[in-house]
Amino acid sequence: MGLIVTYTKNHRKSISILARLMKKPDVAFGFIILVLFYSWSIIEGLLQVIGSFMGKPSLGWVLLPYNPFQPHLSQSLKSPSLMHIMGTDDLGRDIFSRVLYAAPSDALISLVVVGGGILIGGLIGLFAGFYGGKVEEFNMWLTDLFLAFPALILAMVIEATFGHGYIYAMIAMIIVWWPSYARLFRAEAIRIKNMKYIDAALLSGLSKVDIIRRHMIRPALNTILPYATLDLGNVVLFYSMLSFLGLGQQPPYPEWGSMVALGLEYFPKWWWYSLMPGLVILIIAVAAALVGDGLRDILGGEEKWV
Repeated sequence: MGLIVTYTKNHRKSISILARLMKKPDVAFGFIILVLFYSWSIIEGLLQVIGSFMGKPSLGWVLLPYNPFQPHLSQSLKSPSLMHIMGTDDLGRDIFSRVLYAAPSDALISLVVVGGGILIGGLIGLFAGFYGGKVEEFNMWLTDLFLAFPALILAMVIEATFGHGYIYAMIAMIIVWWPSYARLFRAEAIRIKNMKYIDAALLSGLSKVDIIRRHMIRPALNTILPYATLDLGNVVLFYSMLSFLGLGQQPPYPEWGSMVALGLEYFPKWWWYSLMPGLVILIIAVAAALVGDGLRDILGGEEKWV
């Protein structure tokens, strides 16, 4: 019975947060963009995976206007039109189809990197802030060690060490990303541990690990969730920079950042080649920022997110 009541309360809370988000036109716009982006990425990503397992890669572009890999030299560098709404690249491939085909990789890496950052950073930051002393000193020393290096250079070094590719880029970005979340979680743990209900939990005999698990994670999410939502766009931008530099997903697989890099060779005469995928990156980043700001305004004044 208690689980049913808790689920009902959580469901009502989620609906209330969503309703308040949709009241602001800019936040509603950002939310719709993110829903479309991740919904499409799930559908397209599943088709690509199924096609790979079945040995039928054509399933990956069954919903796309054109085959994103098939060159048509007679159609090279065509400007945007009804036939090709984002134009074509130097090999005559439809840019819109390639942008849509590349979306699942950007969506997946944004979720995995942010999720990995929250998991690793939360574990280190919460224990550091709550335990203090030597635990905090060691955890923060480790965090500062990673923060001492510029994020882009560190990611490039890590990926160059392991090898180029999508998985290696993901690992490199998780390693780069968790320290900022460790800082946030540590600050939240220090704030929360001074509250009266934490003192009551200690007096009741709960262990520190149980207190962190039961009473610190959810309140900390008040600060972390808006930041994490905004960070989804930052991850897409960062991964696009890696792809721009020739890291991450390798050709002939389309990737937004590498498409921008290739298109710069033809800029400004054939401006759409680099501008169109760059515009998509910008729209996703702005949408995530708008939703993150909206969540911050809603959750900022609440002590618990349940």
